[in-house]
Amino acid sequence: MKKLINLIPASGELSSLIMNYGGKLLLALITLIIGLWLIGRFKRLLKKVFEMRSYEKTLQEFLLQLISVTLKVLLLISVISMVGIQMTSFIALLGAAGLAFGMALSGTLQNFAGGVMLLILKPFKVGDYIEAQDYAGTVHEIQIFHTILHTPDKKTIIIPNGPLSNGAAVNFSASPVRRVDWTFGIGYSDNIDKAKQLIQDLLKNDQRILPDPSPFTGIISLGDSSVNIVTRAWVNSGDYWDVFFEINELVKKTFDAQGVSIPFPQRDVHIIQPKQ
Repeated sequence: MKKLINLIPASGELSSLIMNYGGKLLLALITLIIGLWLIGRFKRLLKKVFEMRSYEKTLQEFLLQLISVTLKVLLLISVISMVGIQMTSFIALLGAAGLAFGMALSGTLQNFAGGVMLLILKPFKVGDYIEAQDYAGTVHEIQIFHTILHTPDKKTIIIPNGPLSNGAAVNFSASPVRRVDWTFGIGYSDNIDKAKQLIQDLLKNDQRILPDPSPFTGIISLGDSSVNIVTRAWVNSGDYWDVFFEINELVKKTFDAQGVSIPFPQRDVHIIQPKQ
């Protein structure tokens, strides 16, 4: 009993403790309450900004949680320091642990950072047809760590966001219109003007070909076995492949019907007979 009584601080010591720490505890409590209120207000403000800029829902939630947790940890450290508890060793230990954790997960963190950049900068979006990292396909989903593509033959390609955000990428869907290019070869004995006119008529009769910019047809090269005609026309992006394949077929059928040849590589072989 005497030992228990000895553990209870005397009234003078109790008064001294209250004088030394009471004000700090009260100030720390007020700081904690005000800090949590400000963090909540800041979080709601950020959410409105993200919604105004049409950030992806997944990215919004992740960034809001990350910023909220970070601010709360900093607030807690500040409040504990205000009471008088030394946080230097704890912060140093936390920093060392964070460094080790970051080195162990450097590749994962790179992919995470790449995912954040892709979702913020939006070089492409879900539904776009892109070519990147030696792969091509339609963007099915942009996750925090990976981007998923679907190829026309129904393959699923998963690309890490780190290399994807740092490398070159071609977005074929970024523009509402695209230019279709063809090259048609005709024989040297065929009428060039007739062949060009036949191609122009096919393009003019196709309602998917845009009138502006107007289609172009011209001689691009004189090959070993053929005169090569290049044709360029503009279409809506969604019509690109249909127009490309159908015009190829129509040109072949029209040339056959109109007597315009499409030559294949050939060589003239001269046999010299030795004199007897």
